[in-house]
Amino acid sequence: MWSSEGIFDQANAQKRIAELEARSAAPGFWDDAQAAQSTLQEANALRDRLAPYHEMDRRISDLETMIELLAEEPASDMEAAAEQEADLRRLQRDMERMELQTLLSGEHDKADAIVEIEAGAGGTDACDWVTMLQKMYLKWAESAAYKVDILQESEAEIAGLKNTTFIVHGKYAFGYLKAEKGVHRLVRISPFDANKRRQTSFARVEVTPDVGEEVKVDIDPDDLKIDYYRSSGAGGQHVNKTDSAVRITHLPTGIVVTCQNERSQHKNKAMAMQVLQARLLDREEREQHDKVAALRGESKANEWGSQDRSYTFQPYTLIKDLRTGYETGDVIGVMNGNIQPFIEAYLKWKQSATPE
Repeated sequence: MWSSEGIFDQANAQKRIAELEARSAAPGFWDDAQAAQSTLQEANALRDRLAPYHEMDRRISDLETMIELLAEEPASDMEAAAEQEADLRRLQRDMERMELQTLLSGEHDKADAIVEIEAGAGGTDACDWVTMLQKMYLKWAESAAYKVDILQESEAEIAGLKNTTFIVHGKYAFGYLKAEKGVHRLVRISPFDANKRRQTSFARVEVTPDVGEEVKVDIDPDDLKIDYYRSSGAGGQHVNKTDSAVRITHLPTGIVVTCQNERSQHKNKAMAMQVLQARLLDREEREQHDKVAALRGESKANEWGSQDRSYTFQPYTLIKDLRTGYETGDVIGVMNGNIQPFIEAYLKWKQSATPE
């Protein structure tokens, strides 16, 4: 149950559960098996949604009880006092995380995230920028205890990657990472310029939900062109001996998906189809709603004047999101995966920008 502000309403959810329980206890409830199953599923979903709040209430109550006991004899157990202080800090962090999750009310926010990064204007520096962004997201995912599968990497001629695709597995991965979609601009002294001149380069990040078996888009096999080839990326000698990499082209839309991470051609094809499903679903939903504020949002030119976030390393250090206005000078921290403040700022900005 969500309020008009997009925030989960516990009171209304509890009230709705009571209504559903009363309905399930009424005579003849199972006369319509399909309706009965729907009722039970809705009630269970709401109970699951409320469970973290009940657990938080329990932890707060337990902590209050322990603090009261320690207050009666403050010098009796310093070790226990230190432990309760640590529990309080953990509780505060978990409450902040729950507060943030109340902003994740999108249909697919709980899904895994498919992330695609493509080099734009900037030549070799742009390809290197793709590699840097990929490392940034992998470090963020690691800090969030998310698992990542790299599906495809297309290496550039000199350095870096022309593009890369990977899936971030974990609850709310898409809800968080949708903040990262857009054009990212980098300004720095180019390590590839012998004259050490400042270079501006661009990369576009696309994020779509991996809906898995949840939603299926009908795909006509006759609409697909499937090519098999030898992988050019990392993977040892095996990738050079077999045509295990897969490229699938969806002819009606022109969408191209490649996967070369797995040694098995069958697995690569399955993963590529999974990504294609997600991209077609995203396209379908944008067309149905006829607005740019769909799952992926507006696709901008990957060049000057189109950036959503700017990373300046020289002549000063500043990273600024042009949508939310959030900025920081901690370039090293951000490139080491500390993008959570940008994600939080985006979710709050998105909530305030959404009409009631």
